[in-house]
Amino acid sequence: MPLSSDKIPHKMLSQDAYSTWLGIEILESELGRCKVAMTIRKEMLNSMGKAHGGISYSLADTAFGFAANTHGKYAVSIETSINHIEALEEGDYLTAESVIENVKNKLGFNIIEVKRGEELVALFKGVVYRTQKDWE
Repeated sequence: MPLSSDKIPHKMLSQDAYSTWLGIEILESELGRCKVAMTIRKEMLNSMGKAHGGISYSLADTAFGFAANTHGKYAVSIETSINHIEALEEGDYLTAESVIENVKNKLGFNIIEVKRGEELVALFKGVVYRTQKDWE
């Protein structure tokens, strides 16, 4: 029996050791949309004392993947990129929201904003491929 759209991100997170290690939490999820958040920890900092670029990338990628899969089919990213706008510090609380509305074909396109409060700190762009396999 297929999972409902709001339950898929929670199932994905329960099976995702990396996102769990990052401390990612799901704030909101519904069909075509997922908002996630996390706090930057000391072990996520680079040699300059700032958050490693992979941290904000990973948060956005998780939001992207979770939202893409809410349509009920396994969806995998095939191309992604990020623009880092602001340096991030230990203790910063970040959110990322992905909204994927158009599901007319096998590809989905999305831009995810990573924010520290209301401040835009990164822009993530992604392309997802939808398979025929159902989430159960």
